[in-house]
Amino acid sequence: MDMSIAAMSVGMHQAQVGQDLGVAVLKMAMETAEAGPEELLEQMEASLDPNLGALVDIQA
Repeated sequence: MDMSIAAMSVGMHQAQVGQDLGVAVLKMAMETAEAGPEELLEQMEASLDPNLGALVDIQA
């Protein structure tokens, strides 16, 4: 198993690029997860009808 320095360097660089990509994807997923609930709450608040449920017909 005689690896040259150049081959080791290429292998280490490829591993670092893979790790950097994984971190970038994880950051994007975390940012999306943070923004998701806030946007959902804003949409729900905007769609609420203040009169909804104010009157209930209990006559059968």
